[in-house]
Amino acid sequence: MELYDFIVKNAEGNDVCLSDYKGKVILIVNTATGCGFTPQYDGLQDLYEKYKSRGFEILDFPCNQFGNQAPGTEEEILDFCQSRYGITFPQFAKIDVNGKNESPLYTWLKKQKAGIFGNAIKWNFTKFLIDKNGNVTARFAPTVTPEKLENEIIKQL
Repeated sequence: MELYDFIVKNAEGNDVCLSDYKGKVILIVNTATGCGFTPQYDGLQDLYEKYKSRGFEILDFPCNQFGNQAPGTEEEILDFCQSRYGITFPQFAKIDVNGKNESPLYTWLKKQKAGIFGNAIKWNFTKFLIDKNGNVTARFAPTVTPEKLENEIIKQL
């Protein structure tokens, strides 16, 4: 199995084949709208605007597993992100990133790059950077701000 084999649901509930992102540098992030890290949406959007034309994509997967910090429907989350942070990158349906109901995508991502404390996602805004060939090149803790990822993104572009 590779990244491009996965099919996920977007925020509107439609299937999206990750093969649509072949040849792009991708940052996959599990997010939450009520988290201390939520202001990172500003930095993520800045990166997206700066590098989208060069083949950079951000895939946003809301997750309510950590402190119930992503309450609401996909529509409410989408509205919040667009109105509060001006988000224009793709947002997907809420998922679990750990446990028996975790997204197969996240099972795969965690197998590709373990974190400092093992495979489990520790909190919202964990980030995975993927190169143009679909390889996970790095995993970043929630405390690593989007601005600190810029050099790594540029290397992949």
